[in-house]
Amino acid sequence: MSILYHTSLKLYLLGSKIAGLFSKKAALFYSGRRELFNHIEHSISASHSSKETRYWFHCASVGEFEQARPLIEKIKEREPHSYIVVTFFSPSGYELRKNYTLANNVFYLPMDTMANARKFVEVINPNIVIFVKYEFWRNYFSVLNERDIPLYLVSAIFRANQPFFRWWGANFRKMLANFTHFFVQDVESETLLRSIGVTNVSVAGDTRFDRVFEITQNNKTIAALELFTRKIVGSNNSLCCVAGSTWPPDEQLLHNFIEQYSVEDLIDEDCESLVKEKRVGGESLKLVIAPHEVDELHIKKIESLFSSFSVVKFSDFYGQNNNAYSELSFTSAQKEKLSSAQIFILDTVGLLSTAYRYGNFAYVGGGFGVGIHNILEAATYGLPVVFGPNYEKFKEAIDLIALGGAFSIDKGQVAILEKIVLDVRFREQCSQICREYVQKNLGATANILNAIAPK
Repeated sequence: MSILYHTSLKLYLLGSKIAGLFSKKAALFYSGRRELFNHIEHSISASHSSKETRYWFHCASVGEFEQARPLIEKIKEREPHSYIVVTFFSPSGYELRKNYTLANNVFYLPMDTMANARKFVEVINPNIVIFVKYEFWRNYFSVLNERDIPLYLVSAIFRANQPFFRWWGANFRKMLANFTHFFVQDVESETLLRSIGVTNVSVAGDTRFDRVFEITQNNKTIAALELFTRKIVGSNNSLCCVAGSTWPPDEQLLHNFIEQYSVEDLIDEDCESLVKEKRVGGESLKLVIAPHEVDELHIKKIESLFSSFSVVKFSDFYGQNNNAYSELSFTSAQKEKLSSAQIFILDTVGLLSTAYRYGNFAYVGGGFGVGIHNILEAATYGLPVVFGPNYEKFKEAIDLIALGGAFSIDKGQVAILEKIVLDVRFREQCSQICREYVQKNLGATANILNAIAPK
């Protein structure tokens, strides 16, 4: 098993080198690990006073970092002199958060060989190690256990089809013995762990709820979106759908929906109340698209797809380096262009969580691929959420569908989008469900910190 594991790691790295000829992401994965230890040894502080606690947080990518972030922020509040190291497996997470100010160091995680694990742990010298959700690296765990360094898994979620719970999963179960404690999201995960003899587990919840709720409490704004979401010329008011982390199949579905969107097309003869409400309100529909990949080629494809509509881009008004929260002095022409546009492409990263505040409902991408992206960033603002069919690995999606605040659709199915647009009472009911769901699930950050780093 050990030989097979190490061989698979080498093949993975070699594969990323080859794939890097065709994929920027794969190229970053490979290049980021070349001369990695020279970078780590040069960057990290060797000083380690007795009063300073060193925390190592490991995240797979951006989503897991958002679960680690509230913990890091609270640790820094409690222990201003603590030393924080953050590692990522994915280039997406590293590239977006490599300059995160509350971390002393941000690195790629060296590949999980025993030699790399020993060297990395020796260099960073952590006192407490926190892995997020479901990252499992056997050699790192073994080294941490040898050095008697506490290891925690936070915001974890387990499923019955994982190797740990299969008859052939003995070697996977051995990895779990290295953890000091598991902080899981739900009772089902706790029950699964206890079924295989793991008792150092407690239900703490998901720290993402604390993170997304905190975002709603700040005063950040995006001036261009404030202008964009004002009324379309000739219309009394407008609704706005914010589509986050979209991929081409998501964008095609949204195009098909908004292209056919008109009062006549969407009115049901049996829904006279909707007819009256729609005609009196005179609402128009606007769409903010924040694609998961913001490379130039993808943005041009989106512009082409929506070419029959009036389209504006974030970079048209800010460039790629301007601060979206600043008070810009827009010209009259810019203001008119923004307020009259129907499609706004958010062709930058890091602003989606703020952009949701300008929506009336949300569409979250990824559901036609490996899985949906973060729906809580939208739900915390009280936005009804729609997404594709691949959501079964995401507890919050399952919960909100059951409660009636979120909805899954397949290609060509836009009826629920039509209902959200036209039925004001239904939309408000969904909104309340989403907002209350987030509020009821706050507190995971405090639960975890009180256990691993008490005041």
